[in-house]
Amino acid sequence: MRIIGGKAAGLRINPPTSLPVRPTTDIAKEALFNILNNRIDFDEIDCLDLFAGTGNISFELASRGAISVDSIDQHAKCILYIAETAKKLNLKQIKTRRADVFKYIKSAKKSYDFIFADPPYDIGQLPQLAQMILENDLLKPGGLLVVEHPSARKLVESPYFVETRVYGNSSFSFYTK
Repeated sequence: MRIIGGKAAGLRINPPTSLPVRPTTDIAKEALFNILNNRIDFDEIDCLDLFAGTGNISFELASRGAISVDSIDQHAKCILYIAETAKKLNLKQIKTRRADVFKYIKSAKKSYDFIFADPPYDIGQLPQLAQMILENDLLKPGGLLVVEHPSARKLVESPYFVETRVYGNSSFSFYTK
């Protein structure tokens, strides 16, 4: 994995193989950020990375100048790796929190300009995830939510749905308020 853009562009990230994750591939991440570059001014946004895993997306957002990046994951080893790597890369805007993402969605007091969610592909609540985030007002008006999911799985219909982009077995579904 590598950071594609911003002040840390080109740096390789080598998470331990023992982390229970399925990172977004570099090809899919590069395609995603090409889309986001045309929709978001990274210098002015508060971000939320749900199911943060290796921190791949968090590092990319922080490298590109996001004001804040809250990285949420339930696995302690993932959170520890993200915190240590953020410190090493001097990406001070990354804040980690170990939490069950679904409980966090229901209890969060903050709203965000950009939310990225990359849940385990086999979780039962995946089809309802975008709706849960939107119903709990985590996304600011005009904000953008992206949910990564297997291309074969469909998400619950939403009036906030914009489009889905397919990259092989992985898809990104976009929502805005």
